[in-house]
Amino acid sequence: MQKRIFGKTGWSVSEIGYGAWGIGKRWWGPTWDSRSLKALKRAFECGINFYDTALVYGEGHSERLIAKAFKKERQNLFIATKIPPKNKTWPAQDVPCQKSFPEDWILQCTEKSLKNLKTDTIDLQQLHVWSDRWTDAEEWKKGVDKLKRSGKIRAFGISINDHDPDSAIRIVESGMVDSVQVIFNLFDHSPAEKLFPLCQKTKTAVIVRVPLDEGGLSGKLTPGTRFHRNDFRSRYFAGERLLETCERVEGMKFLIRGEIKTMAQAALKFCLSFPAVTAVIPGMRRPEHVEENTAVSDGRYFTVEELREAKKHAWVRNFYKSAF
Repeated sequence: MQKRIFGKTGWSVSEIGYGAWGIGKRWWGPTWDSRSLKALKRAFECGINFYDTALVYGEGHSERLIAKAFKKERQNLFIATKIPPKNKTWPAQDVPCQKSFPEDWILQCTEKSLKNLKTDTIDLQQLHVWSDRWTDAEEWKKGVDKLKRSGKIRAFGISINDHDPDSAIRIVESGMVDSVQVIFNLFDHSPAEKLFPLCQKTKTAVIVRVPLDEGGLSGKLTPGTRFHRNDFRSRYFAGERLLETCERVEGMKFLIRGEIKTMAQAALKFCLSFPAVTAVIPGMRRPEHVEENTAVSDGRYFTVEELREAKKHAWVRNFYKSAF
């Protein structure tokens, strides 16, 4: 497993991390804790030391599973979680910070996560949504400052609104965050335009989420795929979206070559080919997913020519607007 430096913190984290939304028993249809625990343990065996979760993933269930899986290994891991907006609104709306992230809410949610994770310190605490109009707000700053001074968190970051990387330009320029979490994949190249260069300049770590487009870039979906009624992807890929997704993925299979055996590996390799990216966090609910995904961390990346060709297949859209 290749490692990368996590921005200003100096941490050495695995370039393939673990996205723990899917093991939280909500939004993805039926899940089995026994299988989730096996996947988490296999991830550690394969060299993953960065795990990203959130308080709202199953109302803390995802956090508790991570704590259960790593009773002895905690000192060798970097665990990131997130604070949900108090107004329960995703993505962030144009409202005062006080409605989404007041100081007492930040402290209260962090205490819950500390309890769920059975730890005294969270490596990375994040705000689960972000609006750049909050950059100068004192509410979140006071909360984060108290958490850092008390030793309850080591670093702080934000999770950027879906497909809107430029909404974090001001906060990254300010240098007040250690990391940003952003959607970046073979369909959405937009963070590479402004956000990535700025993050490199400010030494802000970049966590890439949705690298497989909720399974769309995995190469495993077909026009006939049917999702469980409790799986949000039944709406995300509603109508003709699934068919068009599959057709577009077919056009990118030229990226499967040599050491790259699957479309999922190609999608992850694409993200890792950008030096600004610190860690990519695909969801992995099965041990075999872990093995397939971690195999791409071999120090080899796409060439400039391959990346240029891949850019021709970018697809600007936001399916989340009607999926939740």
